[in-house]
Amino acid sequence: MDFTSHDYFMGEALKEARKAFDKGEVPVGAVVVCGTKIIARAHNQTEQLTDATAHAEMLAVTAAAHGLGSKYLNECSLYVTLEPCVMCAGALHWVQLQRLIYGADDLQRGFSLVKTPLLHPKTEIIKGIKKDPSKELIDSFFRRIRN
Repeated sequence: MDFTSHDYFMGEALKEARKAFDKGEVPVGAVVVCGTKIIARAHNQTEQLTDATAHAEMLAVTAAAHGLGSKYLNECSLYVTLEPCVMCAGALHWVQLQRLIYGADDLQRGFSLVKTPLLHPKTEIIKGIKKDPSKELIDSFFRRIRN
């Protein structure tokens, strides 16, 4: 296995999403990569922390910035299983993220629904990496809570 590929890193984000699923959280996972090293991992913890802002992306970005000792992540990539919401996209703008890679589109709350660009102009966007398993995990979660 290539431990520097998009598939590998998104697989690691999916591991985080499964942790959220197991805890009854919306199953979104994220990892921040700098160079070829994962420097932060997180999953949604809004229920556990009683904090509506405790999205995987927000927690991962905070941990990465703290670990690097910098408020900017302009040499980092964020892998996240679901398209970030507007709140998270705003945070990604301010950290000047180099690259955003996400799995499934969020057709209800994703940042791409907003016509004004929300990410930093230099942020590269790659979407659809491990889209199907990411979407299936989300769909499975919502089927479970509806039944």
